[in-house]
Amino acid sequence: MTIPKEMPEKWPWVAVAMSGRGQSPGGTEEERRVKANSREYNEKFQYASNCIKTSKYNMVTFLPINLFEQFQEVANTYFLFLLILQLIPQISSLSWFTTIVPLVLVLTITAVKDATDDYFRHKSDNQVNNRQSRVLISGILQQEQWMNVRVGDIIKLENNQFVAADLLLLSSSEPHGLCYIETAELDGETNMKVRQAIPVTSELSDTSKLAHFDGGGGRGGGTALSGGVVGCFRRKYAREVICEPPNNKLDKFSGTLYWKENKHPLSNQNMLLRGCVLRNTEWCFGLVIFAGPDTKLMQNSGRTKFKRTSIDRLMNTLVLWIFGFLVCMGVILAIGNSIWEYEVGACFQIYLPWDEAVDSAFFSGFLSFWSYIIILNTVVPISLYVSVEVIRLGHSYFINWDKKMYCWKRGMPAEARTTTLNEELGQVEYIFSDKTGTLTQNIMVFSKCSVNQRSYGDVLDVLGYKAELGEKTEPVDFSFNPLADPKFTFWDTGLLEAVKFGDSHVHEFFRLLSLCHTVMSEEKNPGELYYKAQSPDEGALVTAARNFGFVFRGRTPKTITVQELGRPVTYQLLTILDFNNVRKRMSIRLYCKGADTILLERLHPGNQELYNVTTDHLNEYASEGLRTLVLAYRDLEESYYAEWAERLQRAGAASEGREERLARLYEEVENDMVLLGATAIEDKLQQGVPETIALLTLANIKIWVLTGDKQETAVNIGYSCKMLTDEMTEVFIITGHTVLEVRQELRKAREKMIDSSQSMGNGFTYQEKLSTSKLTSVLEAVAREYALVINGHSLAHALEADMELEFLETACACKAVICCRVTPLQKAQVVELVKKYKKAVTLAIGDGANDVSMIKTAHIGVGISGQEGIQAVLASDYSFSQFKFLQRLLLVHGRWSYLRMCKFLCYFFYKNFAFTMVHFWFGFFCGFSAQTVYDQYFITLYNIVYTSLPVLAMGVFDQDVPEHRSLEYPKLYEPGQLNLLFNKREFFICIAQGIYTSVFMFFIPYGVFSDNAHLADYQSFAVTVATSLVIVVSVQIGLDTGFWTAINHFFIWGSLAVYFAILFAMHSDGLFQLFPNQFRFVGNAQNTLAQPAVWLTIALTTVVCIMPVVAFRFLKLDLKPELSDTVRYTQLVRKKQKAQHRCMGRVGRAGSRRSGYAFSHQEGFGELIMSGKNMRLSSLALSSFSGRPSTSWIETLRKKKTGSGDGGGGGSVASSPSGGGPDKALKV
Repeated sequence: MTIPKEMPEKWPWVAVAMSGRGQSPGGTEEERRVKANSREYNEKFQYASNCIKTSKYNMVTFLPINLFEQFQEVANTYFLFLLILQLIPQISSLSWFTTIVPLVLVLTITAVKDATDDYFRHKSDNQVNNRQSRVLISGILQQEQWMNVRVGDIIKLENNQFVAADLLLLSSSEPHGLCYIETAELDGETNMKVRQAIPVTSELSDTSKLAHFDGGGGRGGGTALSGGVVGCFRRKYAREVICEPPNNKLDKFSGTLYWKENKHPLSNQNMLLRGCVLRNTEWCFGLVIFAGPDTKLMQNSGRTKFKRTSIDRLMNTLVLWIFGFLVCMGVILAIGNSIWEYEVGACFQIYLPWDEAVDSAFFSGFLSFWSYIIILNTVVPISLYVSVEVIRLGHSYFINWDKKMYCWKRGMPAEARTTTLNEELGQVEYIFSDKTGTLTQNIMVFSKCSVNQRSYGDVLDVLGYKAELGEKTEPVDFSFNPLADPKFTFWDTGLLEAVKFGDSHVHEFFRLLSLCHTVMSEEKNPGELYYKAQSPDEGALVTAARNFGFVFRGRTPKTITVQELGRPVTYQLLTILDFNNVRKRMSIRLYCKGADTILLERLHPGNQELYNVTTDHLNEYASEGLRTLVLAYRDLEESYYAEWAERLQRAGAASEGREERLARLYEEVENDMVLLGATAIEDKLQQGVPETIALLTLANIKIWVLTGDKQETAVNIGYSCKMLTDEMTEVFIITGHTVLEVRQELRKAREKMIDSSQSMGNGFTYQEKLSTSKLTSVLEAVAREYALVINGHSLAHALEADMELEFLETACACKAVICCRVTPLQKAQVVELVKKYKKAVTLAIGDGANDVSMIKTAHIGVGISGQEGIQAVLASDYSFSQFKFLQRLLLVHGRWSYLRMCKFLCYFFYKNFAFTMVHFWFGFFCGFSAQTVYDQYFITLYNIVYTSLPVLAMGVFDQDVPEHRSLEYPKLYEPGQLNLLFNKREFFICIAQGIYTSVFMFFIPYGVFSDNAHLADYQSFAVTVATSLVIVVSVQIGLDTGFWTAINHFFIWGSLAVYFAILFAMHSDGLFQLFPNQFRFVGNAQNTLAQPAVWLTIALTTVVCIMPVVAFRFLKLDLKPELSDTVRYTQLVRKKQKAQHRCMGRVGRAGSRRSGYAFSHQEGFGELIMSGKNMRLSSLALSSFSGRPSTSWIETLRKKKTGSGDGGGGGSVASSPSGGGPDKALKV
């Protein structure tokens, strides 16, 4: 579906109050009335025009609206308030430009970004609104722009044209008013669908007839009356469409056409919706029912929910805290000013008088408070928010440019469709995944079938036993059939032999497959058939029938033509009972195919043996992960069918309760059917899915699969992709049909887990872990031992308010959860449940229209561009083509983004507190007069020039370990899940470090200058402190940078060079001559920095500020190393060992060949085989390091190295895969 990323909250053209018939007193449209070719009548209702507007601004409104939006941000409003304060001379000791320059810079950058986005929205709107349509006006077809189309107009569409609005199909070039459409941009389905005009209008094939299809004729045709006798009287004669009001239901439409003194029911099969494309139809005419924002496409667009990261929410809280801290400092200094003015300042009134407005020490303190608010405002730097957006933008480009996430087969790169969630990718704890098309390829292959108690599809040896498919196995030869699909492959020759020998059951089986479907056939060249199916499953079944000799050739509204073993046969099509998500079956008179859970209940009780054997075959197919369908038929008496068809026609014409009446009639006829057989279709796993799931599981990410498939198929896929393993203690199956049954099954599952928590059966107990008696903590102690599988009907009960917590506790305690037979709404409800109670970051991934609600509900939505269109991609935050790229998105890009953002924020707050707090200490030595330490130009340029680029480089490029190590050691992902790198504790540590730095930054130069008569002036002191600050923060970012690039070097050393260049320039003769009032201190910087004492002071300050940080980090690295530290150390050890091996190799090459195995074989495979899990030994070993914080990491590695050489070299010890409990020895 083509949906704009952002939508205005209100449409200007629908904001007007509507009047006329069909409107409730409140202005809400209750029903729509439309007359063809009667704009005057239709305009009385003030229906929306067909103009689409997704842009927010125009040339006139851009500046005021954009500024209004930007000043809704608290930070921007705060700095505007500071700017106003700086314009008051009595309280400002800084020039106005120290605030306005960064504020204007931020506003300008944001405005340019918003203007660029809106320009593309305008461009898209204009492109759509200016498309051309042929509209029937005054009996003549005229070219009109889409924006000028109105409700009630008749439009002529031609082949391959987009549908301009929601149209009622009137007639077409095809027989019986048929037309074919493609709805990929509407519902995500890429297959063609058929629509049909009602018979009474299908004859209106030329403009002269259509010109008379208007609202005239009959009494009262042009009168806007409603209700009572008059309304009924008018309806009897007027040519008018009365239908439902605008809504977002893509698959439903209900209305009635009143014409020729008859009522003609209208359904979704008669509608062409905006966003569809006309295919394989020369032309068609349609009547505009809904236009512009009233179309179902735009009704589904809505406003995309704005998602914010946990770091964003934390930053907002921290900024409020900082503001409170700023107020406290202002109050302290204001009190100090009042006391100083009262005690000391009063003695200097003769030559230091108060300003005229100041009449007391208290009022002086009040003004001093606002002055210090201005001076100390840099603790909340305005550049913070811009820097964060720049870093996120850089991370998004890295995702877009990643060649390892590029699908060469489809030419499709990964795409970050938002820039606000990158660091959230490094904190995901729960993944909710669709199965079909996400874990699997959604390319269906007819694999097996069951006909008359015999299963076909297995490869058999000469003795008739099942054999493995080998390279020499020959597929079935379909050369006898000139219309066979050359891409179709089948391996069991027995099925073809049954067809050739005339097995009546097999013939009836394939006859059903060739007739019972809604596939459209196209023959571009003689003998070259192309099928367009609504689902890949249906296309696979019709293709199978085609290859076995029952070739579907074409259809009309009343006939289906099939070529049966070379003989053309035309069947009369009486009725189609179409498939839907409730019935889960479809029928054509006596033929029916559908889900086994539905169809088996509707069979005739006779022939129990066939029923049992077919059921066994179904279970066998499901256990192999195949998608199954049951086929059945029923012979109907002609008299019964005639009576039933008459009732069906009356139900279809009903204006109320139409769907319920039709459903009852469908249920009546689809009973007492005879079982014909079953089909099994294979949907193969995507490449790399098992490895990806195993890796994400090792990263402590829980994966839940939410699928519409049956339980057996979903469970088997779970085993195939390693979500479920044989080592699990138990897989709980929840299948209860009532609330009581579901509750009992959930409680039994929890009781088993609680019992196992007392003793895991592996030599140790969990008593130490169970520090609390809470149920959740008990269950989480054994979270890696179980899996949960729950059906859709059971899930409906489990999601009820009184049971949702029980379900959540049980599910979250399991390693894997699979929900089967779930609806799109249930998918979203499951995600919302975890978001609501677990407070964990969730990610939803899917590829189809049924996954959109889940994708929008999760914190992060990922769309896979697969076989089911692009609707999931358009609703997502990130998109790529294969599930396996998810591991790289999270473990590499997500982890790096989180790491970089956390390091950026820690450093940013540190450097600004170190910069700002110097003013606070200086206040105690300047009589609390709000005098600044630095000159105003340094204050202006500190955050936007001197220190901005180095921290941006670190935030964009930094990494702790290389990308392949991030994938090799998935445990590195856990700090993000636990939010360890930036939280309130880390924030206070950064603030404490900044305050510590500011103390020595001020007092060391102050002490030196107090005892040195040659360095006693204020400006020299300011230059010394500023230079010390720039050098200290530059050295600090050098220590913080873990990955050096040329850009990092250039920005750090370049910023220092720029600082000194600007410093010397501002104290030069040239600027003084140009601006004598602004740059008074000529030569001060040169004279100050020429003094050896100044450089010694700067060096001493740098050492005192930096050495405690270096010492602390060294001790932490030795006593309590993090996992990333251990990984880096092991890298160094491996590099040294490789160098030593190369040296040894050069010394002696004449060794025995028997040692080849030892050198080529890698450590850990014995343990891997014994454990049966896709885990790397290095991950196990590293988790053991993280579990021993009191031991030196060097000592740990030495012990490991020594231990591996003792006792014959056969043993190895690693921690339990749970990573959190006591170590478990794995011996080889």
